[in-house]
Amino acid sequence: MKPFALLPGVALLLALAACDAAKIQSDTSNSSTAEMVTTTAATQAKNGIRVTPFNDSPKFPEAQLILKTPPAGSTVPSGAVAFDYDLSNFLLTKMTGGMHAAHLANSQKGQHIHNIIDNEPYTAHYDTEFTKNVVDGQHVVLSFLSRSYHESLKHRGAYDLRVVTVGKVAPGTPKFDVTAPHLFYSRPKDVYTGKDAERVMLDFYLVNTTLEPGGTQVRATINGAEFMLDQWAPYMMEGLPIGENTVKLELVDASGNLIPGPYNSVTRNFSIQP
Repeated sequence: MKPFALLPGVALLLALAACDAAKIQSDTSNSSTAEMVTTTAATQAKNGIRVTPFNDSPKFPEAQLILKTPPAGSTVPSGAVAFDYDLSNFLLTKMTGGMHAAHLANSQKGQHIHNIIDNEPYTAHYDTEFTKNVVDGQHVVLSFLSRSYHESLKHRGAYDLRVVTVGKVAPGTPKFDVTAPHLFYSRPKDVYTGKDAERVMLDFYLVNTTLEPGGTQVRATINGAEFMLDQWAPYMMEGLPIGENTVKLELVDASGNLIPGPYNSVTRNFSIQP
């Protein structure tokens, strides 16, 4: 019996497939297993951690938030500071719909306002009027609207940034430039357990700047692994280990240099529990 002969076209396809397989094996063997980086679509993966941007949350393009009190540049008495917002086209305390509400840590109180002072961890507020204890000094106040699962609204009308003085200011306190590029940290925060720990959202706020490939980016260092983020979007983090985790965010220029600003480099810890 004569041996089976491949048609010329089939033989060529098999040869090409063998070459591709050999190249993949060679590329893999030349990478350090501990530092192997893969990219699938928009997902970045490194050291077992996967980071994926998403932009399919419910949109609220007409939502507007304005901080009426305290006025920008004002000085208020020491102690509890009264905050009062004007809000339109957005419902506080409503649960945000969409697919992400089912698999991200969700506030059971619904949509809210994130109030951030001096880039410290935010406080969440479900009414347009509240008081908050603030120490004496000059303070940078960022407020923005948040979905129930803590994803920020990122259009211009959804946030308010201003400087407010409480009591007395220490001599030599530098002035904050509200027109310069700034990065503020939002999520992750505190402790994630059970199903909420499977996918943890990374979210930050930018003012006076944009991100783009080859330009300004955010360098996110997650448990020592660096990810370059070139979209201003929330990111899904998966594969985080049980225990304490660390995120460092830096606003950098096209050369990877830190852009000057008091909050453009920030490190936070959060915990993953079973």
